Amino acid sequence: MAQPNLTSADFEPLHIDHAESEKIVGESTSYWKDAWRRFRKNKLALTGITILLLLGFMAIFGADISGEDYRTNDLMSTNIAPSADHWFGTDTLGRDIFARTWDGARISLFIGLTAAFLDIIIGIIWGAVSGYFGGRVDEYMMRFADILSGLPYLLVVILLMVVMGEGIWTMIIAMVVTGWINMARIVRGQVMQLRSEEYVLASRSLGASSSRLLFKHLVPNTLGPILVTLTLTVPNAIFTEAFLSFLGLGVPMPDPSWGVMTSEALGALQYYPYQLFFPAFFICLTMLAFNVIGDGLRDALDPKERK
Repeated sequence: MAQPNLTSADFEPLHIDHAESEKIVGESTSYWKDAWRRFRKNKLALTGITILLLLGFMAIFGADISGEDYRTNDLMSTNIAPSADHWFGTDTLGRDIFARTWDGARISLFIGLTAAFLDIIIGIIWGAVSGYFGGRVDEYMMRFADILSGLPYLLVVILLMVVMGEGIWTMIIAMVVTGWINMARIVRGQVMQLRSEEYVLASRSLGASSSRLLFKHLVPNTLGPILVTLTLTVPNAIFTEAFLSFLGLGVPMPDPSWGVMTSEALGALQYYPYQLFFPAFFICLTMLAFNVIGDGLRDALDPKERK
């Protein structure tokens, strides 16, 4: 095949604007902005947040909406099935289950959130100090944590109740005694990885103190794992409260909680299953909501997923 005859008239010089070529085509986004963008796309995690907001709203206003007093015993209205007058029915003492469910939600969520918050504070401080200093400090601190984690949990609860008496704060303290250890281990591992980074070495060479390095540079860069662990700590604390209350070691009467309500309803399960259904359902729903939020945060905060 004959080659075409090309002349200089067949070519056109290409003009390159170097200033234009150096412009960034994509929008520059921060790590947290990019994580929020990815989290918004997770419909299941957003559904979990919506569920928690609704549960929080009902925990605050639900007992008032019913117009019933959860403490009032009405022996003329015992074991009434769900109806227009009593939306969730009544229990063996004639108390409105709807009002008790949402007042119990207030107590259960308070215990779960408070215990998780204290776990985070203690765990972050303990793990950050241990991972930053290392050596003997790390050895002694983590061996102490190992000793605490080996204590039988129910024994700790019983001993605290003997010393402090039954109550919400006794239960919270019992949860916190060993609950912070998992958070401390996670923060320790993250800090040990980050303490040799260049920005930490640069700050140290400029005279930054250990406390500034810890809480200005190291701890903020571990917020991803901390948030994910938080979303798993709260439902675990709620379930622990329900378990202890079910065993009779939890919230004292007459204050309700979801665990107390399930324990009271168990004896009448064969004849009045609705009394057990509602508190058990909301325990499961709350734990599910926190778990899907935790999964969404884990995916959104994963640096490998960033685009």
